Amino acid sequence: MDTWVLWLIAAGVLLVFEMMTLTFYLLWLCLGAVVAAVVAWIAPDAYILQVIAGCVVAIVLTIFTKPLSRKFRNSSKGYEDAGTELVGRQGVVVEPIEEGQFGIVKIGGDTWSATSVRSLKKDELVRVLKRSSTIIEVERWEDFT
Repeated sequence: MDTWVLWLIAAGVLLVFEMMTLTFYLLWLCLGAVVAAVVAWIAPDAYILQVIAGCVVAIVLTIFTKPLSRKFRNSSKGYEDAGTELVGRQGVVVEPIEEGQFGIVKIGGDTWSATSVRSLKKDELVRVLKRSSTIIEVERWEDFT
């Protein structure tokens, strides 16, 4: 079996492991093995050159992509949940809330399932006290002011 075929098999194995780990380190080793396969195809008996070329490519990719990925990671804001800014906001009761029951409150353009320690009628103004997953706890706006 030719040496370049062995390098491609090694690259394929590294690629499969990379897909399972998602770390990018094995991807750079995989690309180094691909470069070594190209060198082996051009110069089949230059084993040292194959290893050196593969190692240099893997090391260079590892060194230069670390700062680049850090830059992308720091510049991205990530996922922002719309519900994190609800506490303290004013809303309107759309469906009445009875003690121990759920009602519906509209805050901005969104509707939320809501509970309260007091009964609240439709169209009353409320303030959000806290949020847990998809349910908010509210109180009458007059009780707050």
